[in-house]
Amino acid sequence: MLTTVDHRGLVFKAHDAGSVDGAKGGVVVLHAWWGLVGDVVDFADALAEAGYLVTAPDLVSGSTARTVEEAEALANGADEDHAEAVVAASIDRLSGELGEDATVAIVGFSFGAWWAVTAAADRPEVAASVVYYGAVWGDFVTASTAPVLGHFAEHDEFEPDENVAAFEQAFIDAGRQITVHRYPGTGHWFAEPSQDAYVETAADLAFRRTVEFLDTSMA
Repeated sequence: MLTTVDHRGLVFKAHDAGSVDGAKGGVVVLHAWWGLVGDVVDFADALAEAGYLVTAPDLVSGSTARTVEEAEALANGADEDHAEAVVAASIDRLSGELGEDATVAIVGFSFGAWWAVTAAADRPEVAASVVYYGAVWGDFVTASTAPVLGHFAEHDEFEPDENVAAFEQAFIDAGRQITVHRYPGTGHWFAEPSQDAYVETAADLAFRRTVEFLDTSMA
């Protein structure tokens, strides 16, 4: 369900899925540089079917892209302060619906991976972070204890092997729990059905691993 959210004067769109009743926890799903497209909506719905209350917010104010060139321009022109505020508001929404003891996880695809990881440094209710082909690290890794799960392609021009290795090592050095999976025969966007790089078997395995990780981390 696409919702217009007005959170303390911050207005944005979000796709909401799942029910508060019996929810295992809340999950914020952050889209890739294509914008809030059908792949993200379907992923959010699948997580809801797995028992989570899910919101997938629009980080780029309604814009979407079909080509790499359009997506690159969209990402480069994104208002990062707005996106960060939308992520925070999305965490607030789930926490508010689930109650004060609720735990929230964040899943980020590529463009959205940055906030999937950094939000845990600022928000103690973020109990886990999942990234799809987005290697993100920095000083913030020491500010949280939330476990991290990473899904990466074997052949990825956007995330070379050295980036993935540095990403993993940064969290290990910080004493953080991190699990990184590489998917043979895949490239960037392998988990997004509308993209030519989509590999169904790898996407399905990554999704199962994501649900298992969330179930363990948020129990």
